[in-house]
Amino acid sequence: MYEGEWKRGKASGKGKFSWPSGATYEGEFKSGRMEGFGTFVGSDGDTYRGSWSSDRKHGFGQKRYANGDLYEGWWKRNVQDGHGRYVWKNGNEYVGEWKNGVINGKGALLWANGNRYEGLWENGVPKGHGVMKIHHRLLWGENFNVKRFSVDGRGSVNNDKSFPRICIWESEGEAGDITCDIIDNVEASMFYRDGTTSDCEEKETRRNPCFSSEVKRPGETVSKGHKNYELMLNLQLGIRYTVGKEASTLRELKQSDFDPKEKFWTRFPAEGSKLTPPHQSAEFRWKDYCPVVFRHLRKLFQVDPADYMLAICGNDALRELSSPGKSGSIFYLTQDDRFMIKTVKKSEVKVLIRMLRSYYQHVSRYENSLVTKFYGVHCVKPIGGQKIRFIVMGNLFCSEYPIHRRFDLKGSSHGRTTDKPDEDIDETTTLKDLDLNFVFRVQRNWFQELIKQIERDCEFLEAEKIMDYSLLVGIHFRDDNTCDKMGLSPFLLRTGNRDSYQNEKLMRGYRFLEAELQDRDRVKSGRKSLIRLGANMPARAERVARRSDFDQYTTAGISHLTPYCSGETYDVILYFGIIDILQDYDISKKLEHAYKSLQVDSTSISAVDPKLYSKRFRDFVGRIFIEER
Repeated sequence: MYEGEWKRGKASGKGKFSWPSGATYEGEFKSGRMEGFGTFVGSDGDTYRGSWSSDRKHGFGQKRYANGDLYEGWWKRNVQDGHGRYVWKNGNEYVGEWKNGVINGKGALLWANGNRYEGLWENGVPKGHGVMKIHHRLLWGENFNVKRFSVDGRGSVNNDKSFPRICIWESEGEAGDITCDIIDNVEASMFYRDGTTSDCEEKETRRNPCFSSEVKRPGETVSKGHKNYELMLNLQLGIRYTVGKEASTLRELKQSDFDPKEKFWTRFPAEGSKLTPPHQSAEFRWKDYCPVVFRHLRKLFQVDPADYMLAICGNDALRELSSPGKSGSIFYLTQDDRFMIKTVKKSEVKVLIRMLRSYYQHVSRYENSLVTKFYGVHCVKPIGGQKIRFIVMGNLFCSEYPIHRRFDLKGSSHGRTTDKPDEDIDETTTLKDLDLNFVFRVQRNWFQELIKQIERDCEFLEAEKIMDYSLLVGIHFRDDNTCDKMGLSPFLLRTGNRDSYQNEKLMRGYRFLEAELQDRDRVKSGRKSLIRLGANMPARAERVARRSDFDQYTTAGISHLTPYCSGETYDVILYFGIIDILQDYDISKKLEHAYKSLQVDSTSISAVDPKLYSKRFRDFVGRIFIEER
């Protein structure tokens, strides 16, 4: 029976249809079919609320099963297809990709007790590279020998094919292959409860020893009750919507995609809409800037959509960092440390969108560009609140090795020192130009590539009239004695557990040796090297006198003399890149330059015109990096 609007003798517009079985649909119709947004309640108690096309679930929707399970994500012709999240009534959940109603692609299975499997799936089965986390220990592998148990049972979703089967594996043989046992439905029931089995601990002791202890990470977890908790939820909802919406085939870029007016507002009411899911925060609006361009950039930077969504929108909360600068920006890190989210001013968004076409051409042409990798620009507008703009970018210091020293270097001198006393400086302190007491000796090929790339990047920034950028440098000391001399505690910082010191000490050396060998194998097999310009770069750091210890400034606010070298060198791994590239030489910077020039040498301050800034920056980089002979 149908009650509602009609057009030309057919149900069209809003209405309600009831079946003899007791099932009902209430929502939008077109030409007698369920089309648009609506809610279907089945006779079995299942409820679907979302988009429809030609009587089929199609688009974004949420389905609540009568047994307490929940699926929220994208549908195609009545089955799950695209990015989605399935939550079992016991608290376990899967977040990732689906295809034809089956778990397929990249995704993570998360148990309520904290255990998790993350990797590739095919037809509901783990396949290829994967990582298993059990009781805060990580195990991973790339070669899976799958042995299927012929168990035919009933799962919590009534034997739905989308109910994933679980893979329990262990290392076998010298080759380090991982044997994977697939356990279906009934036999997997205990494993689904907590991500383990009765003999799991025994298997744990025989697995590959390459695991990492639980890492103590910087920042404050944004959990319920945090002042920015709702903002985090809004960011996650918006990015999940953006990535999921882009699940269709990637089209070619058009000139119009770079248009500053290419931005889209989407309304997120708490009760949900045709395109957005219901949520627990207040209503807000979400804006995407040039979404097609940033989708191409993520592909160019080899960021998988599923990885991107899982990292930002997965089960784990973001971590909020205190701002290291004077901008007042809020920084958020994903739990895997790969992505950083930064709140920015309207002027910075304008600069990025203005230079987006040139930026895209530059990073496309130069694979080793050191400028910040941008993955998205968005805006959140809570009802009755202010707009909050933010960018998503890569985290330079995403590494399994702890960063012992970090420097923000501009090549200028005025005010370029930390305000902390020496005893308060630790691994989390961002030091500045006058605090720098090292020069870095790198192999000839790396040195030549570095100088060339700095020239290219500075030419690009100068052409875009950008200034006030920095070279962010992170140093990992490979020798433990160096850490002791400098008062560093890399292992306690990472693990928070003194008992694990010796294991970490041995494993760190093992991991680096293994990484170097694996990297050679990757290059031989034609794959991309893990050691690249600005990341995982081996070098030697030579201690020199700090610039603040004596007056060594001459022309352009920086010395042309070679700094005094002590001959004391350390084996290090370097991470570096050019950050803060969204400041143009606007009226405020010109006024800052004029004001400070009355007080100090005009060439020693950061606020100078882009041409002078670029030259000074390049000269500075050419002095702190030295070719190894």
